[in-house]
Amino acid sequence: MDRALSAPGKLFVSGEYAVLWGGVARVAAVAPRTGAYVRRREDARVHVCLEEGTLAGSVTPKGVRWAREVPQGFLFVARALDEALRAHGRASPGFDLAIAPSAVGPNGQKLGMGGSACATVLAAEGARYVLEERHDTLKLALLAHTLGQGGKGSGGDVAASFAGGVLRYRRYDVSPLVDASNGGRLGAALAESPSVDVWRLPAPRVAMAYAFTGESASTKVLIGQVEARLEEVGRRAFVARSDTVGQAVEEGLAGGDFRAFTEAVTAQHALLLELGPLETEAMRRVLSMASAYGCAGKLSGAGGGDGCILFAPDGEARAELCKGLEARGFHTLLLEPEPGVRGETHVDARLRAWMDALV
Repeated sequence: MDRALSAPGKLFVSGEYAVLWGGVARVAAVAPRTGAYVRRREDARVHVCLEEGTLAGSVTPKGVRWAREVPQGFLFVARALDEALRAHGRASPGFDLAIAPSAVGPNGQKLGMGGSACATVLAAEGARYVLEERHDTLKLALLAHTLGQGGKGSGGDVAASFAGGVLRYRRYDVSPLVDASNGGRLGAALAESPSVDVWRLPAPRVAMAYAFTGESASTKVLIGQVEARLEEVGRRAFVARSDTVGQAVEEGLAGGDFRAFTEAVTAQHALLLELGPLETEAMRRVLSMASAYGCAGKLSGAGGGDGCILFAPDGEARAELCKGLEARGFHTLLLEPEPGVRGETHVDARLRAWMDALV
């Protein structure tokens, strides 16, 4: 039994930080997609193959018994496999899982498009398939990704990689699932817990793009810094303002008055900057150019690096903006909403080779 899979990356359209404190985010699932390959074994061994190397272990009803300490690069995938086996809750055959590396820019740096969330979703869905389970992959991936981040993060990137499209999302409370996992009741808890508050929006009628600034940032560190600066009262006020602006952004995605949409996008960006020094000089240059080309844009995600999501009234304006940005050294991607995690008919030859090399 084997299966090839792929899942998209993500970009936040609105609601960064607010979604951490009970607000609503809009998140787009976008290319490039990441591939994976999972294959059941006849013994009880487990192998995870990544670009960094291979991690081995053996299955137990309480998770994988790893042969060595789990390296940082394997953390999210290993956590997803552990939780999948806990949800299964009984003896099972082993399996091998290979996941392709996340997309990188011309300088080899990660693009900041949710690589860890994508890998978590692929691992959770791959394990569900070989274990022949019917549990909710999204809930399990949200649990694993939250644990992998030490409780930080909203899960919006996980929801986008799983469900695809452009989503309206509210943070899911995984604490009951954490307790259930620790108590050996995860399988039942996944079935009984509330549904994830996620809704797919209509396809945008504005053209979208991404400009990578060439600088990477740590989401976990930035979240910690912002939360240390902003107390509960300030967070509630921020959420209320963000939700109002986010609704205007959502309405603007459907087309119509691009000037009003630009004002909403600009207001969302300005609101995020109130949280601290999240905008870099490279981001300011990108957004200044977007305005000069009659387009709109904002930072996407935690800020401090990575890139900006850009919006144009039509494809021609988007192409001209991206051409101008590329001429000034920025890496750009044209964006269209991508489907969520799915099976593929062809296996990435590199992933198959990694797996075939296993002993």
